[in-house]
Amino acid sequence: MNDAIERVRVKNQILSVIKMHGSQTAVDLAIKLQVSPMAIRQHMQTLQDEQLVTYSEQKQAVGRPVKFWQLTDKANALFPNHHAELVVKLIDGVRKVFGEAGLGVLIGERTQAQIQTYSAQMQHARNWRERVAILAQLRTQEGYMAEAIEESPEVLLLAENHCSICAAAQNCSQLCSSELQVFETLLGADVSVERVEHILSGDRRCAYRISGCN
Repeated sequence: MNDAIERVRVKNQILSVIKMHGSQTAVDLAIKLQVSPMAIRQHMQTLQDEQLVTYSEQKQAVGRPVKFWQLTDKANALFPNHHAELVVKLIDGVRKVFGEAGLGVLIGERTQAQIQTYSAQMQHARNWRERVAILAQLRTQEGYMAEAIEESPEVLLLAENHCSICAAAQNCSQLCSSELQVFETLLGADVSVERVEHILSGDRRCAYRISGCN
């Protein structure tokens, strides 16, 4: 029983690492999870049999090609989706009854509510970098698996490794536009926010390059 629990634990850790960091080799995973490469390869075979991972091969100057493991759509569906089907139906309903203008009003109300909620949590932040760190924590709590990554002393990357409203965003592009507006408002006029990766454009994650002065 303990062995079974351990296998499930490692399996979940593998999926989370790939979700957070993108494609990984067996050696990468072994180092991050402190498990032997042989054990990782056994787990990867099981996950592949369950159609949760797939791989692409990269040729090396010497030796066999290296496998880079990625999640499948089936694996991505294991992560939170915030009641995707219900939200999509609600969006369709609003659009049919009130039109695009009415949907825009609804999205606008959601945007203002997000700004107010996040702002209340950021009131003690001393600078834009602390606001980004708090924002990453809040977004993670909402299922976005967010992290603030330092690119330089003047630039942070807010990376969201999962979109918990992806199905809704596919149905309503205004949701993505509104989130960029939320970030720009929260972080202030002296901070530049640029979306540099976008799940709906085929990227692995959504990422925002944030630059400003301390």
